[in-house]
Amino acid sequence: MVQVCLNGARGAVDGGVVPVSPEALADAAAEAVAAGATDIHVHPKSPCGQDTLSPRVLAATLAAIRARVSVPVGVTTGAWTEPEPEARVLRVRSWTSLPDHASVNWHEPGAEEVAATLLDRGVGVEAGIWSGTEGAARFAVSPLRTKVLRVLAEVTDPDPNTAEESARSLLSDLATDHGRPVLLHGENGGAWPVLRLAGRLGLTTRIGLEDTLFLPDGERALCNAQLVAEALVQYGWAQRLS
Repeated sequence: MVQVCLNGARGAVDGGVVPVSPEALADAAAEAVAAGATDIHVHPKSPCGQDTLSPRVLAATLAAIRARVSVPVGVTTGAWTEPEPEARVLRVRSWTSLPDHASVNWHEPGAEEVAATLLDRGVGVEAGIWSGTEGAARFAVSPLRTKVLRVLAEVTDPDPNTAEESARSLLSDLATDHGRPVLLHGENGGAWPVLRLAGRLGLTTRIGLEDTLFLPDGERALCNAQLVAEALVQYGWAQRLS
């Protein structure tokens, strides 16, 4: 699986290539899937460009993307979208249209409650375990650890010289009895080194404008599809998929 992360918390300040509206996200999703992406992660945006858990915005975003592609679509539930855990749970309960999966950052307050609510509603949970946090330790003792869809090993080290080492350390911390698939990815300067490591280890991964705005050679990426295509070519996945 190669997941494309279409926008993340980025917005207009990061340039016009970052999709924000439901229509732009749908276009980006269709292009990325055509390039080889098999799963989508998206941050629905409010009219002012902020990440939101609004049921109205979520429904419009999912409808637009699903009208263009047939692969699974997931969303964020990051605490920045709704800082109070109780309010975040209520937002998830209020959704009228459900994503296929949603990421839950295990180091954030309320993670267990949000994840349990998603599971109760039939939404797959991506357990986001960030390096440099207590996420791995909390996940190791979570009663939900064997019930999540997958583990997102999220390397927050942006230094290309040390990101791989940080990734290996995080993977070691995640060596528990959860038995769930692991998706390994990095961000910013660490995005490509960590993606290359994922390829060598045979792990699933993701790429997109949420994780990096640049290609491996340092040139600015023109779109999510370009990032997906580059990832596939680098590791021979294009040949394996053909």
